[in-house]
Amino acid sequence: MTLRVAHVTTFYPPYNFGGDGIGIQRLVRALARRGVHNTVILDTDAYSQLSGESPEPPPPESNVELVRLESSFPRLSLLATQQLGRPVAHAPRLKELLGDNKFDVVHFHNVSLIGGPAVWSYGDALKLDFAHEHWLVCPSHVLWRHGRELCTGRECFRCQLNHRRPPQLWRHTSLLERHGRSIDAFVAMSEFSRAKHREFGFPFEMEVLPYFLPDAAPSTPRPRPQQRPYFLFVGRLERIKGLDDVIPLFREFTDADLLIAGRGEHEHALRELAGSNERVRFLGRVSNDELRALYEHCAALIVPSICYETFGIILIEAFQNGAPVLARRLGPFPEILEASGAGELFSTTDELRALLPTFIDARQLRERLVAAGRSAFASRWSESAVLPRYCELVGRVARRRGRHEIAEAFSALVPEGTSPR
Repeated sequence: MTLRVAHVTTFYPPYNFGGDGIGIQRLVRALARRGVHNTVILDTDAYSQLSGESPEPPPPESNVELVRLESSFPRLSLLATQQLGRPVAHAPRLKELLGDNKFDVVHFHNVSLIGGPAVWSYGDALKLDFAHEHWLVCPSHVLWRHGRELCTGRECFRCQLNHRRPPQLWRHTSLLERHGRSIDAFVAMSEFSRAKHREFGFPFEMEVLPYFLPDAAPSTPRPRPQQRPYFLFVGRLERIKGLDDVIPLFREFTDADLLIAGRGEHEHALRELAGSNERVRFLGRVSNDELRALYEHCAALIVPSICYETFGIILIEAFQNGAPVLARRLGPFPEILEASGAGELFSTTDELRALLPTFIDARQLRERLVAAGRSAFASRWSESAVLPRYCELVGRVARRRGRHEIAEAFSALVPEGTSPR
């Protein structure tokens, strides 16, 4: 049988901001390469209204259909969904798309602005919801209270006002619990994220399935971006990413540069913080080839986030491309580094300052960490490692629902002799 999978999401490339949309795209493409037909349903109003941009549609891909929802009154449509937790403008279209046995499986990825919890009830397919952010338990998605501190307890009404978002009415009802019963499996991206959902009262059990990257292809060494040693930051330039703590260290630490790849709303403040320091370089957005070279030759990737991430795609990108990692001892980062042995953790700027010199010209240390990272990537976070776990999860859900033909079809996607790791 030809499997049919729908992906309902607020963001998807090129209509996306961060790593969650790219992670969804990687799953879509991995399934498409195995003959699964994917229909991606997204609300492009969310990206255009938040970014002020309207990208051109992406080129067609085999086994991938893109369905873009747009409203004549985008701001009103998005506000209604955000407030009521249901797709107001697009409800008829979504019911049509997801109904009548059109799909074997529906993945809900980030439904905050395309349908809220109510969209979970649409259609009769097997249903999985992937928690790319902490939206299920946090109106601001990131458990970053009042825009200034880690959330250790609910102060949601004031917090939403401090985030300049209208308080969500539906969170004061049983909407999530009622429609959540339609989901066959909720999926967290890390053990940490699953525990954090449980801590904040999420009423359903969760599976854990990490992000993955395509299996590493053999490649020749890439040219070194610069001769001076450098540390690397990769990501959106937002306050919660923690660069405010890192940039000042490079005023006194003169043995290496800090290269910053990415853009974001906090960029102007970070440039002001760097001032005239020529050792701090802002690269903007870089191509995939440029990024791979930056990883390959850096002393280490610095991941200083001060908020609770759900995973850490840039860590496994670093492992795949031969970079050690220095990450804050927070969120899922300890989980990832303890599993890989491919870097060091720090809690304070003093600890990070002390670690920087040990990664300069320490060839044996770097070789050991790089080898550990590549090995862990291949066994834990490569497509070959994670996709069998995904197929096993969908198979369990299908058998529980008595859909044995779907379970067998997903089992057939995994090469014989491959088992979930």
